[in-house]
Amino acid sequence: GILSRNRPTHIAAVFDTPEPTHRHIAFPAYKAHRDAMPDDLSQQLPYLFRLFEGFSIPVVRLPGWEADDVIGTLAARAETEGFTTFMVTPDKDYGQLVSEHTVICKPEGLGDNLETAGVQAICEKWGIERVEQVVDVLGLMGDASDNIPGVPGIGEKTAQKLIAQFGSIETLLANTEALKGKQRETIEQNRDKALLSKQLVTIDRNAPVDMTLDSFRYTAKDEEKLRALFGELEFNTLGKRLFGDDFSATPQRAIGRPLQGDLFGTPEPVASSGLRTILDTPHDYRCVDTPEKRRTLIEAILREPVFCFDLETTGLDARRCDIIGLAFSHGKGSGFYVPLPDDQTMAAELLKEFSPVFSDAEKEMVGHNLKFDLSVLRWHGVAVSCRLFDTMLAAFLTAPDLRRTMDYLSEALLGYTPVSIKELIGEKGKGQGNMRDVPLEQVVEYAAEDADVTFQLSEKLRPMLDEMGQSQVFYRIECPLIPVLVEMEFEGIRMDIAQLGELSKHLDTEIQNAGARIRTLAGEAVDLNSARQLGYILFDKLKLDPNARRTAKTGQYQTTEEVLQRLAPRHEIVREILHYRMCSKLQSVYVSQLPAAVDSRTGRVHTHYEQAVIATGRIQSYNPNLQTIPIRTELGQQIRRAFVPRSDDFLMLSADYSQIELRIAAALSEDEGMIETFRHGEDIHTATAMKIYEIDKEGVTTEMRRQAKTVNFGIIYGISAFGLAERLNISRTQGQELIDQYFAKYPGTRRYMDETVAFAREHGYVETLTGRRRYLKAIDARNAVERKAEERNAINSRIQGTAADLIKLAMSRIHRELCDRDAKTRMLLQVHDELVFDLHQSETVFLPEVIAEIMRTALPMTVPIEVEVGIGKNWLEAH
Repeated sequence: GILSRNRPTHIAAVFDTPEPTHRHIAFPAYKAHRDAMPDDLSQQLPYLFRLFEGFSIPVVRLPGWEADDVIGTLAARAETEGFTTFMVTPDKDYGQLVSEHTVICKPEGLGDNLETAGVQAICEKWGIERVEQVVDVLGLMGDASDNIPGVPGIGEKTAQKLIAQFGSIETLLANTEALKGKQRETIEQNRDKALLSKQLVTIDRNAPVDMTLDSFRYTAKDEEKLRALFGELEFNTLGKRLFGDDFSATPQRAIGRPLQGDLFGTPEPVASSGLRTILDTPHDYRCVDTPEKRRTLIEAILREPVFCFDLETTGLDARRCDIIGLAFSHGKGSGFYVPLPDDQTMAAELLKEFSPVFSDAEKEMVGHNLKFDLSVLRWHGVAVSCRLFDTMLAAFLTAPDLRRTMDYLSEALLGYTPVSIKELIGEKGKGQGNMRDVPLEQVVEYAAEDADVTFQLSEKLRPMLDEMGQSQVFYRIECPLIPVLVEMEFEGIRMDIAQLGELSKHLDTEIQNAGARIRTLAGEAVDLNSARQLGYILFDKLKLDPNARRTAKTGQYQTTEEVLQRLAPRHEIVREILHYRMCSKLQSVYVSQLPAAVDSRTGRVHTHYEQAVIATGRIQSYNPNLQTIPIRTELGQQIRRAFVPRSDDFLMLSADYSQIELRIAAALSEDEGMIETFRHGEDIHTATAMKIYEIDKEGVTTEMRRQAKTVNFGIIYGISAFGLAERLNISRTQGQELIDQYFAKYPGTRRYMDETVAFAREHGYVETLTGRRRYLKAIDARNAVERKAEERNAINSRIQGTAADLIKLAMSRIHRELCDRDAKTRMLLQVHDELVFDLHQSETVFLPEVIAEIMRTALPMTVPIEVEVGIGKNWLEAH
């Protein structure tokens, strides 16, 4: 099998989860026709997970994300760290992820044979020049298995011909005049379907997978667990193959383990879980369906300091769904459901009746994932002024290892299994119903129970927040940020689609011209997406590096970006290859994707933000991810030029923290040298170069400052001498000398790192300046690689987590300031250490400095915080 033949150093098994993804939100019919998993198959899953556990193979499931996205993200990370990744799957969509160091292994038949496909094989299969074009072909032809529409009448061969001719769907749509007759008419009429389909088939390589690659390091199988499992399932043949002829399967069921279906036999009854349900738990759930009942409920809620609130909607897209009803609870075992009429005008009038509840700033509203509920209300014209208590965020801070769905938390913390949505509308798939079709009595029980359970969860989580020291982070940082993110998502940001179209044409030309130049410099035809062919040209034919490394698995030369960057000064062909790759990535990942993300009603892109994903507390942007828009290259910067103000009355404002992580590192380490450098307003990288090279300021060269910058950022993230040597293209000895010099000049940094790791070992977690905790399970791991990675996480988390807390505090204060001033300026984006605004021209004189001052003072430190402010006609000019 894979373990014996490929001998992977790292391995993971990735599964989908039942939660809807951004694709379901963008296209509710996505995979809607699929039947539910058969019972006899779903009952085998526990055994499968035990099998993975026995083989020490980590299982990854990320709620709200498909396995494809998780694998794409992990493969991209692995490639940047020099790994070769084998994706074992028969799924054709994975062709878009293939690269010189990422290949597909397709199982063949019932044996353990694997058919391997690299860049060349994928390009030949789809008749394309670049693997990035897989999504263009799939977008045109659609995919019946996933219910992706594509363009009617266009099959695989036609799609291949069109992409071969035009290069991308976007270029095709911009040049339909080159088509003829019915084909032109069909494509023009189905423009939106083509763009949507491409969006749906595109695998997201920026999923919020909060796990390091070290988490997937393969160790060794657990023979005891495997023997027990094989014995239970009577796998004699497999057992003998693995453990020898003395293995004998003697089926024994673990005491107390529920009976599941035999792997190949008839399902047996599953024993009771012991969890309470609505059937055996006293409760008082009421339907509030008359004006008198609504008035009574409103009066009752207004008498209570805390109430729980939940919405029932027709979907999960806050911008487009209708509200079916409102659910409330203000005490254990009680719940109220207010059904709304189908007519949305009448529903809006009924919603207004609850304005006294929503507008009461003294009340605390409890909910689970309140950002969704408040977003739906915002799109229906309802504002919420209550203080907030989000049980999902509370669970994120206090129980980071638990899944954060309400149902799961209810079982884990309350010992109660809520009514499943599947019981009302069926399994996901073509037969799934709609909440509007469910009898009202059932909806009342389901919705009121949700509110009741969430209220009880809040009562359970309140003392946990205190016990774990997270109350300040929860009440001061996370909950006040919810309405800020709601408003930012609602506002969105305007896109100049015409500018993106021009950039797309330019990139297509650049890609074609770079390819032609590479082939001319190579002196022969070469597949630019083939690592083997490029390696031959660079190292065998041109002999650019006599010490060029080969990958252990395939024997091919390494041609990663890091390798090519080191070779770039030696030959023009290397620079052209880097340019070709950069343009291809800009085209496929950004320029071709952003137009499809524009909301047709608002003309803006409305990204989504997640607070409860990244362990350090960083905010995650998705659907689309606007935190990865390129800035380092001139062509990449042009993408930001397409982000423009909402009208001529506005300009773009960018407010960006300057070197914030180094400033926080100085504050945490209390290193006098670093602190003084920042207090005097000196350039930290020049100052570091002066110290480690022991020269005066005039002697610092550009190269010295570049090396000092790499050292500054590398050291605080635990870089090794080898890693530093690789980045600076120097010897390992020189790398170690630079590190030693750094610690000699900045002794506080060394002390901070040692004390942080020691604290983590003693307590099992580290804290930011505000008290946010990150728990570190592997801090005492026996495996040295795993342990060292966790030590780096300990050091990094305090710095990155404090930076996250700082900007969150600033965002909440800025939001309040804009509201108090009744300003026309709007906060639009949060991109790591930067905030982006639509700045009204009447407010340009005073508001930029107000915003900058709030950002500087949001979290007092011993180091001065600097904010760089820019204003322009687009994001690029402002930044």
